[in-house]
Amino acid sequence: MNLKKLFTLTALSSLFLFQSCIQDEALNAEADILNCLVPDSILKADPQISNDRIIILAKKSTNVTKLAPEFDLTPGATISPASGTVRNFTTPQVYTVVSEDKNWSKEYLVTFNRFELPLEYNFEHAKLVTVGKKSYYEIYEYLDGSELNIWASGNPAFSTLAADRPANEYPTSITDDGKEGKGLKLQTLSTGDLGAMVNMPIAAGNLFLGTFNSMIAMQKPLEATQFGLPIESQPTYLEGYYKFTAGKVFTNGAGDVVPNKKDIADIYAVFYESTPAEPTLDGANILTSSNIISIARIENPGEPSDYTFFSIPFKVKPGKTVDANKLKNNQYNLAVVFSSSRDGAYFSGAVGSTLYVDQVKVITK
Repeated sequence: MNLKKLFTLTALSSLFLFQSCIQDEALNAEADILNCLVPDSILKADPQISNDRIIILAKKSTNVTKLAPEFDLTPGATISPASGTVRNFTTPQVYTVVSEDKNWSKEYLVTFNRFELPLEYNFEHAKLVTVGKKSYYEIYEYLDGSELNIWASGNPAFSTLAADRPANEYPTSITDDGKEGKGLKLQTLSTGDLGAMVNMPIAAGNLFLGTFNSMIAMQKPLEATQFGLPIESQPTYLEGYYKFTAGKVFTNGAGDVVPNKKDIADIYAVFYESTPAEPTLDGANILTSSNIISIARIENPGEPSDYTFFSIPFKVKPGKTVDANKLKNNQYNLAVVFSSSRDGAYFSGAVGSTLYVDQVKVITK
């Protein structure tokens, strides 16, 4: 064989191998929105992105009838309508993301909330969210004709661990047994064999102002809870009504029984500065961050069998003051948190612990 023919065969072989490598490379099967971009001039806080929805907290003066959010997607994915399409967000809008390999798709509900953070919570409004064959409650506020999705819970994560069960048997639900009308019901539940296998033997009922990132909940449970929303006044008291029953057997994160330990409920609020380095607090630093200005917390809630009034002052951290300009420009956040087990973030608590909450109010200067 002459050199020319050898060179030609070698080149063709290399080209064939190169094409084979391209063909064999797997296409991306993810269909996620990673980031949402809108003009900073209309934002009160960064867009909140969870597993299937995006909440954009906009200034009250924002005209939502003609907005064109842009989206960063997982590599190779496409979105419909296209990123940058002008739409009317008077009502929430649906976007569909399709993976690069075309085998997977996901719908995102994108909501623009124009609001000043409401400071009274009566827990009268909840809707069922259905994922596959499982349904759970999502609590929301209703103000001036608009649905405000300001509350989050760990229900989405519980749905991946627990067997099918009714929505009222999830950790976070709504009840007809409120102080007035409906109310919030939080209960600590077993996550079954699957939860025990991943060292998450219990799930405490919880509800908080902020967002829950279910996409990282199994790998980084503390970081999945992102606490706080912008507030334009300084809180002084957290008030409301509650009743609580502790479960009988307290277990730790490994599922081991802890003798003589009593479960306790948790009700607290945190007022903190939102900075570029730490825009929100999470389960790891919600009570310890240096950005915290003040905290209101029931230290000894006990077990009242009937609804009991609480009024807790916000205790200012030593050396902390409030900057009026930062307050005016939405640089402070408020997190209000309820849990049926105080150590529930670490999967410690007593199955059966049940907390009812209603008629909550944040008093401000």
